[in-house]
Amino acid sequence: MSTILVVYLSFAGATRDAMTFYQSVFGGDLTIGTFAEFGMPDAPADAVMHSELRADGFTVMGADAFDEPAEGGGRNRVHAAFMSDELDRVRGFYERFVERGSEVVQPLEKQVWGDLYGEIVDPWGVAWMFNIAVPGGWAEGNED
Repeated sequence: MSTILVVYLSFAGATRDAMTFYQSVFGGDLTIGTFAEFGMPDAPADAVMHSELRADGFTVMGADAFDEPAEGGGRNRVHAAFMSDELDRVRGFYERFVERGSEVVQPLEKQVWGDLYGEIVDPWGVAWMFNIAVPGGWAEGNED
């Protein structure tokens, strides 16, 4: 896999509709995973925990974010997301962001889908996500 940077979009409960719309525009393969499928009982079962549209040459990801307003933008409506299997490289990015004053939203640690994940917001309000694939994690089982 190496390291790629993708766009990750947050929606206030409309991810399934938005991602299906994007698939109708771009084509490609769409996978959608709900909070229930990821074993997260404190969220609406049918809400989208993670979705991924792989089109010709690019990837768009999205999730339902219930702390975002339904209309207009929010501070974290768009995320820059590193998807990687390069542990040391991407952990280094995460640590350098933190060392330079970024706000830790989610510490870099193992998640229910099996990968390491962390999130920060930099001093300019840009949200950065870091997902490091580990053998047997969700991303490995959903590759083309």
